Amino acid sequence: MKSAILSILRQNELPVSGAHLCERLGASRVAVWKHIQRLIALGYQIEAGPRGYRLLSSPDRPFPWEFPGREERIVYRDEVGSTMDVARDLARQGCPAFTAVVAERQTAGRGRLRRPWVSPEGGLYVTIVLRPRIPVLFSPRVNFLVSLTLVTLLRRDFGIAAGVKWPNDILVAGRKLCGLLSEMEAEGEETAFVNVGIGLNVNHEPPRIRPPAVSLSQLLGRRISRNEILARLLDDLEREADAAPWEGIIARWKKHTVTLNQNVRVATGKEEIRGIARDIDPFGALLVEEPDGRMRTVLHGDCFL
Repeated sequence: MKSAILSILRQNELPVSGAHLCERLGASRVAVWKHIQRLIALGYQIEAGPRGYRLLSSPDRPFPWEFPGREERIVYRDEVGSTMDVARDLARQGCPAFTAVVAERQTAGRGRLRRPWVSPEGGLYVTIVLRPRIPVLFSPRVNFLVSLTLVTLLRRDFGIAAGVKWPNDILVAGRKLCGLLSEMEAEGEETAFVNVGIGLNVNHEPPRIRPPAVSLSQLLGRRISRNEILARLLDDLEREADAAPWEGIIARWKKHTVTLNQNVRVATGKEEIRGIARDIDPFGALLVEEPDGRMRTVLHGDCFL
């Protein structure tokens, strides 16, 4: 009902009468009034006058009804420990592919190696459930697909020269714009689901960290609609996942990488590996040529340029 009301109001610059809304929606005046009051309480500026209702502005919050056709697959929370935890529970319960758990704030957001991920208001914090029909051995390709899709969107729609850094960061001129984290569960040798968490700096000033971070609003000098970004990402990702051959994902990802042929230091938690990043293997591992010429295969770790 909220989605339908907003759709009608957005199609009309002039006020829409209550009688017209009731007729279009097949609902009583009381029901329409209650939904409009709820929308106002959630931050929508709706002018009510003798001629009817007029939408003045909408909050930039990813409420389910802001994504027509996806309402049942958008799970919104004002505050949550981690969107990854909620998405894991939903995936185990059988939620459909491309279910997205999005939160305004995370109190226990995390990055790689369970490091805390600071999640101030203004960012886009979402975990997307994917159900690719691929062997577990190739499940890391899902993370590559998501980062590739997001970088392509940023370049195409916002003119931002974003690049991907192995294994899970998106950078702009050396500054971190986005981090990704994936979790996988299997059924035998097949992938049951892969959940990819995304923390994208959008309309806030990121904390002072090393290496430095940046947000979309800082890069573009204006506020950006998080709803718009999420809607486009979900549409692009669903299209890519349905159409793209999985064996070509890493080759496409490498066209936008800032990691290869660079001097790197990779911290795995057990050791540090230094050398030149030479390639990504078919399973998503980083191939590092050490100073003595030996080639190391690094399956996971934090990579520093």
